[in-house]
Amino acid sequence: MERKGITKKSASEKAASLRDFNFGKYAWIQFKKNKSAFYSFKILIALATIALLSPFIATDQPLFCKYKGVNMFPAFSVFNSCEIKDEAGNVETIQYDIADWKRMDATAIIFAPIAYAPGKTDYDNADYVAPDGKQVFIDKNGNKIPIPSKFRHWLGTGKAGEDVCSGLINGTRISLSIGLISMTIASFLGIFLGSMAGYFGDHKLQTTRGSFWTMIFGFILAYYYAFSVRTYVIIDAFSISGFSVLLQLIFSVLIFCAVLFVFYFLGKQIGKISLFSKRVFIPVDSIVSRTIEVLISMPLLILIISISAIAKEKSMINLMVIIGLTTWTGIARLTRAEFLRISNLEYIQAAKSMGFNEFRIIVKHALPNALAPALIAIAFGVASAILIESSLSFLGVGVPPTTVTWGSLLNAGREQFSAWWLVVFPGLAIFLTVTIYNLLGEGLRDALDPRLKK
Repeated sequence: MERKGITKKSASEKAASLRDFNFGKYAWIQFKKNKSAFYSFKILIALATIALLSPFIATDQPLFCKYKGVNMFPAFSVFNSCEIKDEAGNVETIQYDIADWKRMDATAIIFAPIAYAPGKTDYDNADYVAPDGKQVFIDKNGNKIPIPSKFRHWLGTGKAGEDVCSGLINGTRISLSIGLISMTIASFLGIFLGSMAGYFGDHKLQTTRGSFWTMIFGFILAYYYAFSVRTYVIIDAFSISGFSVLLQLIFSVLIFCAVLFVFYFLGKQIGKISLFSKRVFIPVDSIVSRTIEVLISMPLLILIISISAIAKEKSMINLMVIIGLTTWTGIARLTRAEFLRISNLEYIQAAKSMGFNEFRIIVKHALPNALAPALIAIAFGVASAILIESSLSFLGVGVPPTTVTWGSLLNAGREQFSAWWLVVFPGLAIFLTVTIYNLLGEGLRDALDPRLKK
């Protein structure tokens, strides 16, 4: 009897512990045990902080300036100018972006830690001045003096005197933004298509013959009216700006969905006709899998360069969209594999027997349990997107020439092989960022796998 009581007590305690088990807390504890991944996470937070604050860390506009009794905050101001009136009523206009702040006779002035904006020229220190080289400064009296420490180019300069450190700091924001936004696009496509292919397969999604062929015809017409007819409009948007491209693509997607929506209801009505009422299976898995195979059979970098060549004007949004639309295949394959495994488990069958609709089962029950491999692929994908952007900028087909990125700094180093700082510092920044994302991916893989419980 005593042993039975102990057994019942231990079983109840075990059941209670299972109810109280929080996989999120468990995964976080496991993640923290992986020191390399945990410290990579901290470094990533530091990089994200630098990216957010980069307009105030590296800028040629002062954080604060008191001039003729007027307090100004140029780096934080949403306006580009300030009017100062003297006692005689004369007005002096200070335009923030072209004012010579370093030689201004101000009462008090506070510069940013790096007192140079990315891409801005310092002709007094042009022609590739090394970090430890001789740097000069022209004071307000026109005298050439050794450069003050607050105006020194700590990581050297480029051909026209561009500050390398400022370019690196602002390049952090651009690289992280391109990596995260492009992978957000890829994640949405990959998770949606992978979950549809894995859950429905080729023999689970049924419809009437009339609805099936109507939707096929509707898909062709939707693509024709949304993209083919609007080809020149989209191409013209490429030549205007990245924001215009985004708006036109959204408009095309809305047209595509609207046409499909009309044909969906039309197909339901046609499916009621006896000749077209026979039910057939939609080969979702085959369609998605063949699309993935076509995309992965093409060299990714060459594919992205070819698509980028269509754009008459380079922009960050163009690059984000192109990378996102060409890098979703890995996420889709992993999500599909997880859904193939999960769709036959007991809790999915129980949800079906309770009469839940397919959308609820996919979103609420299957998807949360299939995201772990996709999250790992996304972490690795961000690193891949940063490398792709750096490669394209290095080749001169990435972001606009006026935008300073790590890849564009490397590209500038090709013109002068002796300017080692133009290669070493951007290369180290790319290496560090890609490495921490890879370590994060490995840490997530170990933390989100219950079989590796320690």
